[in-house]
Amino acid sequence: MSTIEQLTQLLHDKFDIDKSSLQPDLPLPEYGLDSLALAELLFTIEEEFDIKFPDRPENINTLRELSTAIDDLRLSQQA
Repeated sequence: MSTIEQLTQLLHDKFDIDKSSLQPDLPLPEYGLDSLALAELLFTIEEEFDIKFPDRPENINTLRELSTAIDDLRLSQQA
């Protein structure tokens, strides 16, 4: 399962967002996620993917950007 597929499942399970409405390039707030929900999402992702985000991850506005950031962190933290 790809990272984007895992994120889609996670958003569905945690925030009850319809998987068919999730689009890789749509801004995350478009799904009704406020700043508190986005922070909760990042904590959940850290646990689910066994990674640690920097204090303020930047340039992460869409599922695609989030997926890329996760993949990059996984690679750098494995090294």
